[in-house]
Amino acid sequence: MTDQADVACRATSGTQCVAHTRAYRDGELVDEGFDVTLVSDHLDVAGTVVWLDLLTPSQEDLGVLVEEFGLHALAVEDAVSEHQRAKIDSYDDHLFLASYVARMDEGTAELAVHEIAAFITPRALVTIRKSDALDVAPLLERWDAGKKLAGSGVPYLLHGLLDLIVDGHFEAVQVLDEQLDALEDVLFDEEPRSRELQRRSFEVRKSLVLLRRVVLPMREVVNSLLRRDLDVVDEQMQPYYQDVYDHVLRAAEWTESLRDLVSTILETNLTLQGNRLNEVMRSLTSWAAILAVTTAITGFYGQNIPYPGFNQQWGFWTSTILLVGVTGGLYTFFKRRGWL
Repeated sequence: MTDQADVACRATSGTQCVAHTRAYRDGELVDEGFDVTLVSDHLDVAGTVVWLDLLTPSQEDLGVLVEEFGLHALAVEDAVSEHQRAKIDSYDDHLFLASYVARMDEGTAELAVHEIAAFITPRALVTIRKSDALDVAPLLERWDAGKKLAGSGVPYLLHGLLDLIVDGHFEAVQVLDEQLDALEDVLFDEEPRSRELQRRSFEVRKSLVLLRRVVLPMREVVNSLLRRDLDVVDEQMQPYYQDVYDHVLRAAEWTESLRDLVSTILETNLTLQGNRLNEVMRSLTSWAAILAVTTAITGFYGQNIPYPGFNQQWGFWTSTILLVGVTGGLYTFFKRRGWL
């Protein structure tokens, strides 16, 4: 069986980059993998909805979009600009969406984000991927799994894209949560590993800050799509978009709680370090007190002047018994107090 993504990649004439194309008519998939130059031919047929995906397109490739769809120049400029904030802009006859795909490395807790832009028109969804971090295969699987909703057209296609992106955010947050659980185990380990704990904590915190910048704006994006004045989501797709919005809220709240947890772990680590230092200082002080007493006794009996028991065997045994008794008594006292 031929992979769907491979089928969609076969025909890429009209653009220099890798392109994927699909056409739906009245809720049925009628064509895929066709030339980008044939997009307008499909759109000439009533009831047809087109998906076009471009991977790392050039300015010339985007010129095809302007010619085929009449997109606004500012929207096309945003599509090629780097480090756009996740947002949705409204133009006369289309919308521009900027969002990010999040990928977390479980081994290093390093987060990688990759920008993806989309043009939303009444009868076409155009996605611009600036890297191959977002594989189209899972996206096609989601669309094929929900064929009964394909009659909604562009809202159906856009929902599959947003759902895939938000699920990626959720997975990244979950990995960060697991990383923090592992940090908690290190935090209360019998063998202090403060340097490792601090390094991993700052790595997780760095990734979490970056993830928040990606996740939080998505609330506004999805909420804007749910607004009826934009006339993007129909009644059939309304519950599905609301479900995506709920997932966005949960991911945003989860990142907020994890941020507090990271701060708590760092503060707890500092507190534990202080407590361990106090215990060491208390132990050293106790031993110093014991040694001070033994030094005083041996120093007294080491004087070269006559004293009771001087040059007598019983004086030696008296000093020895006194030394052992006082040392044992101090040790027992400090041990019961938990200082040793």
